Amino acid sequence: MDVMPGVERGNGGIAPGVENLLLHFTPFEDDWGKLPVIVSGEGCYVKDDRGRSYIDGLAGLFTTQVGHGRGELAEAAARQMRELSFFPNWSFQHPRSLELAARLAGLAPGDLATTFFVNSGSEAVETVIKLARQYHRANGEPGRYKFISRKVAYHGTTMGALSVTGLPAFKAPFEPLPGGFVHVPNTQQDPEGAADAIEEAIEFGPPECVAAVILEPVQNAGGCLVPPEGYWQRVREICDKYGVLLVSDAVICAFGRLGEWFGIERFGVVPDMISFAKGITSGYLPMGGVVVSERVRKALQQNAPMFFHGSTFGGHPASAAVALENLAIIEREGLLENVHNLEGYFGEELSRMAEGHPIVADVRGMGFFWAVEVRPEKADGTPLEGDEYRKYFKGVLSRKLFEGGLICRFDDKDEPVIQYSPALVADREVLSKIAEITDSALTELERQLGYRG
Repeated sequence: MDVMPGVERGNGGIAPGVENLLLHFTPFEDDWGKLPVIVSGEGCYVKDDRGRSYIDGLAGLFTTQVGHGRGELAEAAARQMRELSFFPNWSFQHPRSLELAARLAGLAPGDLATTFFVNSGSEAVETVIKLARQYHRANGEPGRYKFISRKVAYHGTTMGALSVTGLPAFKAPFEPLPGGFVHVPNTQQDPEGAADAIEEAIEFGPPECVAAVILEPVQNAGGCLVPPEGYWQRVREICDKYGVLLVSDAVICAFGRLGEWFGIERFGVVPDMISFAKGITSGYLPMGGVVVSERVRKALQQNAPMFFHGSTFGGHPASAAVALENLAIIEREGLLENVHNLEGYFGEELSRMAEGHPIVADVRGMGFFWAVEVRPEKADGTPLEGDEYRKYFKGVLSRKLFEGGLICRFDDKDEPVIQYSPALVADREVLSKIAEITDSALTELERQLGYRG
């Protein structure tokens, strides 16, 4: 879970509305009245309601690719709202969604050239599930309904997307969930056999019941799990062998996070569908979607009366206008190139920092998407559990990172990790500061755990 330390306001006061707002994935045991209130942002930095500035080392939530405070995006939304504030993509079209669909067709790999717009990553994954099932039905194989994904992977919160998600604790409060969802080891759990595990799951399916395999290019939950060389090529071969669709869930990894438009290009594979959200608008307005291959589009158009799915706000005119301007900024300012040019520097800064910390177990990632894994134990090897674990990792470490002026993520869906995902406009100074603040926080954690005198 994400954890942020408490912050005091004047005279111990709390922000108005605290008792009225139900927060997302925030423990009830936290003092919500002391949680940070972020009021403004500029570039890679944000400010709270006390005027303190922080590096936004998570880009909001893997989202603000072009940074905060971009007037061009606000102006694009305002222009569109003055022209056409809203009209749906149900039996009608409007210029911005047409332009954006054409733009994405030019950016997506291979023959992925048709986009269905929604409003979020969860909705995008939900759309993938429906598209895959209806595709196979239209293709004469209605028995294909099962989906294979990876353990620990997070794919969203709607009931279908949650079923694809490989995190039992996230699913338990809402069971029973829909059936037909199978989870296999991720590339961290079984680096050598992870692809073979997918084939075994398809064969056990049996194959004529399996609709799709859905994977992130680099798995987020668990801490930026970069797949071994050849993994994606092998999965593509397996899916082709059994007639199973391959889906790249690029909700996090698209629009420059890995230095490419859709992330999967880093691995030289063309999937049958790509889900996306977050970075397409840099979070300035909600938008998500799925871009599909020609064979998926043709099967539906030729053999089904329609795609039986829709969203009132999918392809919203203002969101589409912001997305178009956002993509133009990424291209105009060479932000993909910036990520490629600086990913090595970012990794080196984190690795150099980690060399001085025995509590660090691993540094991994690519692009502007990195994680530092930490050992959940004291200097004498005693495991940290329960209240002690929360005290040191969700207390000391998270607090010191925040007090140092860095907003990032401490996550423990698997092994505990610190995750970083800065805006694509970040320069060497910002990346070095991220490593410097982390260095200081880890030093204090190690001091309290007995690693240092």
